[in-house]
Amino acid sequence: MTELRIRPARPEDLDTVLAFWRVAAEGTSISDDRDGMERLVDRDPGALILALTADGELAGTVIAGFDGWRCHLYRLAVHPELRRQGIGSALLAAAEERFVRLGGRRGDAMVLQRNETAHHAWRAAGYAPEEKWRRWVKPLAG
Repeated sequence: MTELRIRPARPEDLDTVLAFWRVAAEGTSISDDRDGMERLVDRDPGALILALTADGELAGTVIAGFDGWRCHLYRLAVHPELRRQGIGSALLAAAEERFVRLGGRRGDAMVLQRNETAHHAWRAAGYAPEEKWRRWVKPLAG
């Protein structure tokens, strides 16, 4: 496995993270912009977790959001050239440790249906789809 340093994101990391997601993440969300990221880090400084290589390059991300009731995982992304080296597993371990510290009892992940590669990774990490639920969304006017 690549030598990693796992740490929460800081405000000065946000532009790098957004650029990283254009390379490493599948799809985009309405909140994948500087304003959305700033709100996340301001509200919950430990939620956006980064994996950095020994030379300080961004290798992966995960958002581990806890609202006091549920543990939500978003944006698990690993640089395409660094996949299959344990980076995603290290990020998930950090996210799960965070949830346990905060009193969380079950993690759930947002995973695109079309992203078969991600399905394999999530299953390998012990997660399973919950077919009885469907996500309903509505963009909110700002």
